[in-house]
Amino acid sequence: MPFSPRTFQDSRFTVDLPLAQNTVMNSNPDTAAEAAPAPVVYEQPLNERMRNFLRLEFLYTQAIYHSELANPWSTRAAVASLLELLAITARGDARSDVLKELERQMSVLQAYQRVGGVDPNRLNLLVSNLLQLRNDLSNAGGNFMAPLRESEFLSAIKHRSAIPGGTCDFDLPDYSYWLNRPPEVRAAEFDAWLALLRPLCDSVAELLWIVRQNGRIRQETAVGGIFQLQFDRETSCQLVRISLAADSALFPEVSGNQHRCTVRFLNWTDPNRRPAHVEFDVPFQLTRCT
Repeated sequence: MPFSPRTFQDSRFTVDLPLAQNTVMNSNPDTAAEAAPAPVVYEQPLNERMRNFLRLEFLYTQAIYHSELANPWSTRAAVASLLELLAITARGDARSDVLKELERQMSVLQAYQRVGGVDPNRLNLLVSNLLQLRNDLSNAGGNFMAPLRESEFLSAIKHRSAIPGGTCDFDLPDYSYWLNRPPEVRAAEFDAWLALLRPLCDSVAELLWIVRQNGRIRQETAVGGIFQLQFDRETSCQLVRISLAADSALFPEVSGNQHRCTVRFLNWTDPNRRPAHVEFDVPFQLTRCT
């Protein structure tokens, strides 16, 4: 998204977070090799809506990644991600939740039109982008995923996927036939399926980008490997992000809700041993996202 280099005066909009989906890929391997490894970021949602949004983003990203690879095994993975997206959206009303969050974020941004020092071009770009996403999702209608849910082909794959190895060639010969069609044919048909989900998933991706950009970063220390955080009642927190150095042997275990959260740091050894809770002080970077 092409933002103006100027930033909002409000502190919520002055932090440039190192978000993978918003960084330009470096085509120069020498420069990439010299760059310091990016920190590892762990995210913890603090409400059900944010949990669903993060899962949708994860599966959407995974589906796109595998759909761009030509081999049938990657196509299988892309279809599996698509079916999981359908399963998540079948629970509750994901479209309504996304529309409500789009409206909320637009209201928040429009309030900054009256704040001095705000870059109007960047603000208008953000608001217009959210407005376009809202219109696209509204115009898609409440039954926009019906072609996917009513597809006998996808339903058969979904049904057999519940059985270990249930999508083998002898179980689903029609699926095997489709997987062996030319890659460009498979890609075009899969893109048509994914296009039905794009109004929802693109909106979720944009909302999560804004939530992360709104984050306030602080350097913290987990004394004895434990850190506890209370949130203000007036300002709800939707997401916490914990950053550790790429070469750290530690990872956080986070539990919490919209009122408080607890972070415990554990030491990774190997897959055959249970991670152990550390008892020394751990410095880390904490981002609270509203």
